[in-house]
Amino acid sequence: MPEPGESTAPVTGRSTALVTGGTRGIGLGIARALAADGWDLVLGGTRPAADVTPVLDELRASGITVGYEPADLSVRSDRVRLVQALRAKYGALHALVNNAGRAPRQRADLLDAREESFEELIRTNLQGPYFLTQAIAREQIMRRQADPAFSAKIVFITSVSAEMVSPNRGEYCVSKAGLAMAARLFAVRLAAGGIPVYDLRPWIIATDMTAAVKDAYDRRIADGLVPEGRWGLPDDIGRAVAALVGGDLPYATGSVIHLDGGLSLPRL
Repeated sequence: MPEPGESTAPVTGRSTALVTGGTRGIGLGIARALAADGWDLVLGGTRPAADVTPVLDELRASGITVGYEPADLSVRSDRVRLVQALRAKYGALHALVNNAGRAPRQRADLLDAREESFEELIRTNLQGPYFLTQAIAREQIMRRQADPAFSAKIVFITSVSAEMVSPNRGEYCVSKAGLAMAARLFAVRLAAGGIPVYDLRPWIIATDMTAAVKDAYDRRIADGLVPEGRWGLPDDIGRAVAALVGGDLPYATGSVIHLDGGLSLPRL
């Protein structure tokens, strides 16, 4: 296996970002924004490679290098394999975007929720990105020690549910609150090494995965739930991530950025 400073990947002169859950929804919005800025990409996901070929081809049409590494981040062996593939195939990783996550398979009142659902969401939404970040951060620190000019960034996509309560999906709220704390912990730990860490908190974003609740949230938005009066879009998240990993918000490690159209603003 190559050492952290070695790579079998072709040298393009561009920066490389890993976007977990990057082939659909918010993750694809992030990937498109980074591709537009000229980033080479590694996309993570759980679908077979053949199922994501159209997405990869679309992004490659921007003239960038795009790889796909299937992995279930809730499984330790998959995370280890992913990190090994990153070293061997892609070399230096300048940005990690922790986007992958899932909602409960079935919403349930807090008093009826099952431990199996809680465990699944904690493993997927918190444990997976926590230990993936640990592994990637170690690599990035070593690269910066060898070359102080090496630029590295880490972004966590958490949720307004890290602080806003939904008693019918408590396990999701707990997992995202934990992930928000993980972002703060890594921000403090990595600051001295020159690696900024950010926490982006979207509310519900218009994707194929939220189509089932479209009518309900259309009504709530029309009733004034969101001050900006519209759904969030994957592009809203993508543009924010691109700005952060592009260095447009210096001296701001640990920052929490709400991408929710004003939803979380206290109002009378």
